[in-house]
Amino acid sequence: MDELATDVDAKQAILGSLAVLYPWTKPFQSRPVREYAFRIFKAPAPGPAPEIRLRSFAKLLAVITKAARRNGLSTDTAAQICRDFEKHRVLQTGPHLFLLIEPEAYYTHLFSLLGLSAHGCSTYVSYAVSTVNLVEKPRKGPGWLTVDAKPINVFGLSRSRMIGYSLLARQGPYRFEMVPAEPNAEGDQLALLRSLLPKSQFERPAHAIKAANLSLWPKLFGGRIAFLQIDDEDIADLVSDHLSDEDSWLRTRLIKDPKVASNILAEIDGLAASPWSGWLARGTDFFWFYENGKRLPLRLRAGELVHLTTGKKVARFAAPDILDGLANRRLIPNLLLAFLVLSILPGVRALGGSHQPIYYPLMRYVLCRALEASSADPDLRHALASDDLPGAWGHRVIECEDDPLGAFDRNWNGTSDMIERIGNVSLSKVCGSMRSFVSDPSWLELHRRLRDRAIAPTDTEWRFAAS
Repeated sequence: MDELATDVDAKQAILGSLAVLYPWTKPFQSRPVREYAFRIFKAPAPGPAPEIRLRSFAKLLAVITKAARRNGLSTDTAAQICRDFEKHRVLQTGPHLFLLIEPEAYYTHLFSLLGLSAHGCSTYVSYAVSTVNLVEKPRKGPGWLTVDAKPINVFGLSRSRMIGYSLLARQGPYRFEMVPAEPNAEGDQLALLRSLLPKSQFERPAHAIKAANLSLWPKLFGGRIAFLQIDDEDIADLVSDHLSDEDSWLRTRLIKDPKVASNILAEIDGLAASPWSGWLARGTDFFWFYENGKRLPLRLRAGELVHLTTGKKVARFAAPDILDGLANRRLIPNLLLAFLVLSILPGVRALGGSHQPIYYPLMRYVLCRALEASSADPDLRHALASDDLPGAWGHRVIECEDDPLGAFDRNWNGTSDMIERIGNVSLSKVCGSMRSFVSDPSWLELHRRLRDRAIAPTDTEWRFAAS
């Protein structure tokens, strides 16, 4: 970071920017991190909810129940997950769909347990983004894992079968091959990990990782808190539930009202030309298109979802076509649509990582601007304007050098001791060097814009960040 002399300076600039945009977080920076975790997992303040929100939350609970049963959880456990979630209405949405022993996932889930256990919860729901590729950087991503400081090819795939292919690709079968990328990299930890992973083959990489995480959870975190991980296939089912309902907001407003969808896209384009640019990208319009194992962007043009590069018409922007695409997984909701049905419409607090604390409030702003332009849904707009802490930084909060594989040598009491120990560390210390922030040019630019007053927390674009 050229403008900041040291990593310490960079970290302090990031924390300072977060405190400016989220003033409520500033006192927590010097307090034990457990206090911060307790606050963001505290149930949003109750208040009157519009019918749109009540119906959306009921649909979310139904999909959570369906996912719990499909993942082999008992009826009683599924019911308890819904009771806890209905009470707290907080969802960890930060990690991508990694194996739980990936440090980025492991320490985020540890942080979540810190907050949930403080509230006496016995269940935990996490949304894992699966609309990502197997490889995100060289030897980094869900298709790779580091064991004993050495890169391991999780599925043993060739480079040509990894580069550009999504976690949701149906190019299987996939198995946990755990192939070292370098010679003489076999060791006890890798042998132990192989013994714990499923031996089955799977149609999609996402299915394999979710199945593995079900096996790894009790070994890493014990059995006191039941774990449910949902991903973008569950979101596809949730969107299908909305679109199958003739009176749902998603069907009557987003799909049938031609102005709302176009207004949303226009507002995103407007942000790209504003001082708040760079945070809410128009990567695809509402849905990704999956073809031959690859994720492809779409554009909404004249009522059609069109392949961005070829101009090929993929589907009409109408409920029947979209429902068909969701059912066969050729269409998968994008992040904006996922947050609409997971958080914005049902009134659920979303916890996320280094980018989400900025782009999520902008999503809420874009939606409200689009509705204002159509003079639509004043009750929903009022609810969004008065939400109690709709989103917060909750992923990549703990930065720790300890290898999560060491957790296999501990029992639940060891994990409880770790939660207790980490919980006593101040937020500003437990976040370490904040690597994911200080190495990101977007945060350097955000810091500069705040310093130069090009943007400010009083901007209209920021009015839906927190009440």
